[in-house]
Amino acid sequence: MKLIADLQIHSRFSRATSSSLNLPNLEKYAKIKGVNLLGTGDFTHPKWLAELKNELKEDGSGILTSKTGFNFVLQGEISNIYTQDGKARRIHTLLLARNFEVVEQINKALLKKGRLDYDGRPIFGFSCIELVEMMKEIDDDIEIIPAHAWTPWYGIFGSMSGFDSVEECFNEYSNKIHAIETGLSSDPAMNWRLSKLDKYTLLSSSDAHSFWPWRLGREANVFDIELSYDDLLNAIRKRKGFVETIEMWPHEGKYHYTGHRLCNVVLSPKEALELRNICPKCRKPLTVGVAQRVEELADREEGFVPNQAVPFKNLIPLSEVIAGTTGHAVSSRQVWEEFYKLINEFGNEFNVVLDADEKQLKKITSEKIAENIIRNRNQKIPFKPGYDGVYGVPLFDGETSIKHKEEIQPRIKQVGLDEFL
Repeated sequence: MKLIADLQIHSRFSRATSSSLNLPNLEKYAKIKGVNLLGTGDFTHPKWLAELKNELKEDGSGILTSKTGFNFVLQGEISNIYTQDGKARRIHTLLLARNFEVVEQINKALLKKGRLDYDGRPIFGFSCIELVEMMKEIDDDIEIIPAHAWTPWYGIFGSMSGFDSVEECFNEYSNKIHAIETGLSSDPAMNWRLSKLDKYTLLSSSDAHSFWPWRLGREANVFDIELSYDDLLNAIRKRKGFVETIEMWPHEGKYHYTGHRLCNVVLSPKEALELRNICPKCRKPLTVGVAQRVEELADREEGFVPNQAVPFKNLIPLSEVIAGTTGHAVSSRQVWEEFYKLINEFGNEFNVVLDADEKQLKKITSEKIAENIIRNRNQKIPFKPGYDGVYGVPLFDGETSIKHKEEIQPRIKQVGLDEFL
């Protein structure tokens, strides 16, 4: 069975999320997107867990179904903030569980360490090592996945508070880690540059904080497996039936390039290194982006493809293609009208952006929108890269060269301590 799975989302009980994030809306827009297996998000939050129990049915397979038959898998995310090896660490970790019984045991164990009711992604002061030890004492089939691995502040390899390897983070429990989540600012090709990541399956999920189709399913995993938790684990742990991942362009992620958003400074890795990672305007440290962090840890050149690598596709969400082509806001009435014309004809968004024939597209929507859908499919749309919490911008007007920084002469001499605070 072909499954398009988004395995990491959030509920309305997480910070900075839509207040309308509920199971009916998640199911509705997942279907519109073309996703047919969705993580539940936030199973640690007591109110959300009560909703999950009320609205989802277990049948022993480890995959839960809504009242209308849509598929969910139990999923949560943990934030660990602690000190290890003399450095402050902030790591987010994705958890998958087989059933409510296991989830109850997880929550019981976590309650001994802190509160669960204040945030859908609870924060704890113990280490990732202790987290794995705790989970594996409950059930070896709890899947533990470092989330958005390269995010500067909360990724396992993040430039601000991360580690240089899985082994450094998890020590003797690193063999219990089978996969990492690439995150929005990196894609598999970037991760392939690190030989030490070859043994880990690369997963992609949206980390959506709303149900809108330009967020939900913006990254996903394509499996050809039976609909069961066991088969999902085999796909994650052994890549059995793992067909491909669907990726945002990493340039669109909020931390792809190095920069300082308060000064509107965005830099490639080479440019940032020339400036010694100091903002050329305010002289404060730059937020080192994912592209630069990958360069720091890579032991392979760009373009290397490991044996048994799972293929991937980079895609811009359909709503963004329409908005970028027409000049309207992504949530505007004009964009929704064009979006639904295409969905009504082709069934869901992934059918449109991946498979729809160009001639058929031009019968439904404008010639320019149809052309940009094909350009998107063929990876012909350039970007202004994201940096320091600012999303990157696809350039639908055909611009192919982007100036990433102003012509500012580097000033290396230290004038005062304030420059580095």
